[in-house]
Amino acid sequence: MKQALEADAFSDNERRYQEAIEWLFAVRRFGSKLGLKYVSHLLSRIGDPQNDFRSVHITGTNGKGSTTNMVATILAEAGFRVGMFTSPHLSTFTERIQINGRQIPVADVLRLVDVIKPLCEEMEADPGLRHPTFFEIITAMAFKYFSEEGIDFAVLEVGMGGRLDATNVVKSDVSIITNVSLEHTEVLGDTVLEIAEKKAGIIKEGGVLVTATQDDDVYALFEKICAAVGSRIFRVGTDIKFEKVSADYEGQRFRLEGIRVQYERLSLPLIGEHQLLNAAAAVGAVEALGFHGVDVPREAIERGLENVKWPGRMEVVQRKPLVVLDGGKDVEAMKAVKEALLGEFSYERLVAVVSISSDKRIPLMMGELSQAVDHYVVTTHGVMGRAADPTLIVEEADKSWKPSEIVPDVKDAIGRAMELAGEDGMVIVVGSLFLVGEARELWFEPQNPFTHLER
Repeated sequence: MKQALEADAFSDNERRYQEAIEWLFAVRRFGSKLGLKYVSHLLSRIGDPQNDFRSVHITGTNGKGSTTNMVATILAEAGFRVGMFTSPHLSTFTERIQINGRQIPVADVLRLVDVIKPLCEEMEADPGLRHPTFFEIITAMAFKYFSEEGIDFAVLEVGMGGRLDATNVVKSDVSIITNVSLEHTEVLGDTVLEIAEKKAGIIKEGGVLVTATQDDDVYALFEKICAAVGSRIFRVGTDIKFEKVSADYEGQRFRLEGIRVQYERLSLPLIGEHQLLNAAAAVGAVEALGFHGVDVPREAIERGLENVKWPGRMEVVQRKPLVVLDGGKDVEAMKAVKEALLGEFSYERLVAVVSISSDKRIPLMMGELSQAVDHYVVTTHGVMGRAADPTLIVEEADKSWKPSEIVPDVKDAIGRAMELAGEDGMVIVVGSLFLVGEARELWFEPQNPFTHLER
């Protein structure tokens, strides 16, 4: 009888969780709207939880998720209780909100939706307000959960831009801007400097900015803004220097001269030169917390980088043939993928499984990838209304004189690519985190959020 009751309760929670997730994603019909007015109102109704913890705030065109993860892992290794907020997720919604590597339990998702949903309905009914967006709601959920759990630090990845992003209600001790290139031009601006100015909105008065931008004009803009608000600024490549020592399919070893400490040998289980830039920015940011009275031991930095887990980023999932998954979703990310493919791997034939979202600059992305790829298998990731028409991708492959074929089902496409590559070849699955999330199910059991239903 007791087991039957427990099974019924579990089934009821599964149903309620599915309904909660369906409601959250249905909110996307309201679109993506930048601005702090409405998220601030929502947060005020739940006690302004964003004021209950310290934060490190991270934006950039690429690498912000990896860098967020590195900072959070280092701080956790230093003994802090660390909340991490990232997006999107690969497999399950609960990946987005974590404390010390543990995803938010389903029970807390249900409870927070029960609190926030009625407030959203009240805001929609108020002529002076509007219904919060999906990202505003999950930001509020994350902040409330972090506050309840008594975290020391939140490490926060910006959703879009910076200044008007919902996460920018926090007063961060340290900000990171990984890099800036053209993205979301319809919202953020038509030039790199316009976009950089919006990202620089996360720089706080009396704070510290660490940036890995390699664009001198962008850096000059950041310097000017930091001077105006009284923020220190440190740049990877000038103030923070690194040198790669060795690399293999397990990761990289490198030296780093930080803001305060010189590290002779650091290990990072992520592949690609771009990840060393991200790691240098992460170490610089953690060291910069020293300006706010937080000293993180060298050993925590070393262990943190060594223990970083960030699936779907140049992730080796199979050796014969070699299969690598990467969520590179824009031109700069695809350039980094190309450089890693040409510089870090050895193979006889390279076959790419590609699906790209329709709002991306597909010709430029394919132009980068075609410099390394021998054959394309074009597919369609499963996020409704987001994937580009495969024929558009095939047209770009044709321009580079690279053979291609369309296999609509993602898993079938990967099977076909492995057949084409042969045992000594390589398959790269790339173009979208949505694609990678589906692909990983061939090698890993899909995550079940109900494995951590209870607190």
